[in-house]
Amino acid sequence: MSLRSHEADLFESSRGRLEAIAYRLLGSASDAEDAVQDAFLRWHAADRERIETPEAWLTKVLTNLCLNQLTSARARRETYVGQWLPEPVLAGDRMLGPADTVEQRESVSMAMLTLMERLPPKERVVYVLREAFGYPHREIAEILGLTESNCQQIYRRAKQHVTTDRSRTEVDAAAAEKIVEGFLAAALSGDTEPLIRLLTGDAVSVADGGGRIPARKTPIIGALGIARFLRGLFQPTDAKRAIAGGSPAFHAVVVNGGPAVLAEVGGRVFGVFCLDVTPDGVSTIHIQVNPDKLERITRQWSAAGPHRPLVENW
Repeated sequence: MSLRSHEADLFESSRGRLEAIAYRLLGSASDAEDAVQDAFLRWHAADRERIETPEAWLTKVLTNLCLNQLTSARARRETYVGQWLPEPVLAGDRMLGPADTVEQRESVSMAMLTLMERLPPKERVVYVLREAFGYPHREIAEILGLTESNCQQIYRRAKQHVTTDRSRTEVDAAAAEKIVEGFLAAALSGDTEPLIRLLTGDAVSVADGGGRIPARKTPIIGALGIARFLRGLFQPTDAKRAIAGGSPAFHAVVVNGGPAVLAEVGGRVFGVFCLDVTPDGVSTIHIQVNPDKLERITRQWSAAGPHRPLVENW
C-alpha cells in the first residue's frame, strides 16, 4: 500500500522523537537510524487505516525493534574487543532529543548511557520511556505487554540500578571550553600533578578502540594512574601521529551534554574524550576512538566548520 502524502508527513514528524528514543535505548546513533528506518518500512507495509493512534503504534513498533537489537547486542558484546562505549553525539543533534528537564539531559549523558548498558532490555525500555519521555506507566505497559503494576516495579528497579551518589555539573559551550582548556593544559604539561588536581581521587578512565585503534582494554581507576596514562597519551610521537593519520588538532566541544575534547585530523574526527564533571572534579573520562562510532560526529563536525582549535600542530 503506497504512502499518501499526509501519512509520510506524519511519520517524518515523528522521526526525531523515534531517533531520540532509539539512541537512548541502543547507545548507537547509527543503530538508532537503522531501527527508525525499519519502523518506517513497517509503517509503509501496515494497514494504516486501522491504526487509531499512529504515535503509539510507531513507538511500540520501534521499541520492539530495539528490544530485539538489545538482546542480540548483548551476545555481540561478549566478543567485543576491549571496552564498549556509546557513540558520542555533538550538541544540537536531534538524536539527543528533548533537553527541557534535568532527567532528560541526564538520560543522554555518556555516563548514564554507559550505566544503562547494565540494565536488562525491558528495564532499559521502561526507564527511558518514563524518565526521558514522560510516558505514563499505563502506556509503557501496553507497549511491552505488561501490567501497570509490573511496569512500575521494573521502573523502580531500573532507577535503583542507575542511581549514583555523584551530581554532575551541567555546562554550556563557554563553560565546556574553559574545562577543556584546563584539561588540555594539564595533559600537555608533561607533569602528572596538574592532572591529579583536576581529577577526583576515585576517577575512572575507559577507552573504546573496538579493536580498530589501540586502546586500553581495561578501565584505569584512580587519579594517579589516570594522570600517568594521560601524560603518556598526550606526549606527541611520530608513532602516534602515524596511527592518527597526521597531527591532530584539539577542540573544545559539548558532547552528550558534557564537555569534551575532540581530536581532529584533516577534517576527520579521530577521537573524543568526554569528561564527566562533578563539583569535586572530573570523575570519569570516556575515550572513544573506534572509527565506526565516529562517522556521524565527523559528518556533523565537517558540516558545521570551520573550527578554531585550542591546540593545533600537536
